[in-house]
Amino acid sequence: MNRRKSISVIGLGYIGLPTAALLASKGYSVNGTDVDDYVVKTINKGKIHIVEPDLDAYVRSGVAKGKLKAYSKVQAGDIYIICVPTPFHIDSEPPKPNVDFVIEAAKNISPHLKAGDMVILESTSPVGTTEMIKDVLFNNGVDINSIFIAYCPERVMPGRVMVELVDNARVIGGINSQSTEIVSAFYKTFVNGRILETEAKTAEMCKLTENSFRDVNIAFANELSILCDKNGVDVWELIKLANHHPRVNILHPSTGVGGHCIAVDPWFIVSQDHENSHIIRAAREVNDSKPDWVVNKIKAAAKANNTKKIACLGLAFKPNIDDLRESPAVQVVESLLKQGFEVFCVEPNINSHEKYNLIDIKEAIAKLDVIAILVKHDEFSNAKTLTELESKGSLDFCGIYSN
Repeated sequence: MNRRKSISVIGLGYIGLPTAALLASKGYSVNGTDVDDYVVKTINKGKIHIVEPDLDAYVRSGVAKGKLKAYSKVQAGDIYIICVPTPFHIDSEPPKPNVDFVIEAAKNISPHLKAGDMVILESTSPVGTTEMIKDVLFNNGVDINSIFIAYCPERVMPGRVMVELVDNARVIGGINSQSTEIVSAFYKTFVNGRILETEAKTAEMCKLTENSFRDVNIAFANELSILCDKNGVDVWELIKLANHHPRVNILHPSTGVGGHCIAVDPWFIVSQDHENSHIIRAAREVNDSKPDWVVNKIKAAAKANNTKKIACLGLAFKPNIDDLRESPAVQVVESLLKQGFEVFCVEPNINSHEKYNLIDIKEAIAKLDVIAILVKHDEFSNAKTLTELESKGSLDFCGIYSN
């Protein structure tokens, strides 16, 4: 693959920016596009707008070498990678994915496409979206027989993105065998993991299946935690014991499931075939309801302590990141605020928040009697802090004491 090919990355968020920065480090000339002017200006200063280990060094280096630039409009290139959000349509039942941003991205790149170019979709999408991109391009005057179109889902974990972009296996599904082959050759220039070739619909379903599998297993653990609480059983001890069975591996329960993958992707399957996705939908409903159960436990503790003041430890959707998307901890905080409680939040991965009252862990322990541990951040896990939290009778919803 010719490293002189230029790359246009559409969407510079949690996947688009790391991908763009990594490609710049591999010698490609990368132009990124984002609708947020703040994001564009921040990146062009060699800085980042999200928290991700090592990403700042990649961006700083890429910008300094002139290999990475950000724009507010799509720039011409040889390879186009679409990394835009795919949220839900508001008030749809079951939740229905909104691919408007994908369609808009396809329209925006259409005037720039020429023979031999690649168009790659990385956004999590319903089955059939890659074919839809082909149709959008065709309807906007593109000779689709002269370009290569494929789907390649990201499968990285926040906190390890820069490592897993390189080391994880990638699934490449083209709209035809030639597209699969050409796009696979491109990914082999920066991915050390296996490149697994298939067709577009299977690749799309693969991404949804991976996260639905995890959601189902988490739902089992979350449901188990509720059953154990009702029966006076320590769920953490129970799971440790059960997992000594050679064919049992129960996950840990939590406040719920968040992020833009596991909390979202299963609904993409349900929305396309709700009659035949019983287990997937049930799991989603279990995990979606867990924050309500957590809120009720916190309210009971507040009543017992005759207080309306509560400390919530953690806002991010998982430990040691700043990402609040679909966070169950945020859902808990919002619910408590709506019910008239005064909530103090401890989130060591963000410096400020326009809505939530942020305090540090020491102040929370010193001043508040009801403390709910919602996210297992490292800052809450050191021995001294754990001892102090336990002495306060803090509510543990993420297994922080289980170690």
